[in-house]
Amino acid sequence: MALHQDEAILLAVTDLQEADRIVEFLTRREGKRRGVARGAKRRFSRFAGELQPLAKARIGWFEKEGRDLVRISSVELLRAPKGLTGDLEAILLGSCLAEQMATFAQEGEPAETLFRLLDSTVEALERRIDRALAARYFEAWLLRLAGLFPAPAECPRCGRPLREGAALEASGENLLCAGCAGPGALPVSAGALSFLERISRENLARLSERPPAPATLAEVGEIAGRIRRHFLGHELKSYVVASQTLARLSGQPERREGR
Repeated sequence: MALHQDEAILLAVTDLQEADRIVEFLTRREGKRRGVARGAKRRFSRFAGELQPLAKARIGWFEKEGRDLVRISSVELLRAPKGLTGDLEAILLGSCLAEQMATFAQEGEPAETLFRLLDSTVEALERRIDRALAARYFEAWLLRLAGLFPAPAECPRCGRPLREGAALEASGENLLCAGCAGPGALPVSAGALSFLERISRENLARLSERPPAPATLAEVGEIAGRIRRHFLGHELKSYVVASQTLARLSGQPERREGR
């Protein structure tokens, strides 16, 4: 039985039996892992207060060949996700970030880039950066790292520069020039293209100095959502819950998954 230790960001914590919890976490060196924290539900557990989704921690675990779940031996909290627990909107956003990463990160594969993306996004939210800006930056970069959403430079079909006019084809699969996109395509504004180009060279702090308009961020969210749904074949549960909850609170009609 081998002992491992690494920095990690917790993605999900669920109950197991009477006293234990299952923890899904993303590490720098070994990607996504799932493990059992024995006795974590007990009042005086050594894990008390440490197992919070999106918390950053140094985790130690034992791994046995042939077992799907590792056994968590220690959790040293490095950063509590205070900025994502203070209100309902923050909690919903945190759930979306965590579920996206849990969906796209691979089990047991090095994940330095994914770890840095999630770590920097949570850190920026702790510094009270605009939530919509952070969410769109994270969504676009995660899809890009997954190989689904390349930087918007030229049309992959004809080679025409996308800055001359772009659209997301109706299926939500590709960002193309307006001529290649076909019927039912979603036009992409120059502002959205600019944002998607800027994330290649600017971090969240730089972006926040000259942030896109709220309408541009909403457009980027719609583009990312269509690409995500096309790839997965469905919407993530956290997005459905967030949409339903925020719609009820605002009194607005609920947005449907396929839109």
